[in-house]
Amino acid sequence: MKPAEIHQMTQPEIEQLLADKDEEFSNLRLQAVTQKLDNPLLIRQVRRDMARLKTALRAHALGLLPLAGGGSATR
Repeated sequence: MKPAEIHQMTQPEIEQLLADKDEEFSNLRLQAVTQKLDNPLLIRQVRRDMARLKTALRAHALGLLPLAGGGSATR
């Protein structure tokens, strides 16, 4: 996921995607422990996507990054 894609999303969309990525990360970690993963690099990719989403939310909260939808930053 590229940062430009994230900047075009609204805050609720980012929060929902973050929740989905968190669930996906948990499932991948469980699969890594219990069985062999087809692509173990997926764990790293999902973790980095989560970091990008959290960074975008934090930057929006600080007023550094406007997100789509024109919502105001909440504190």
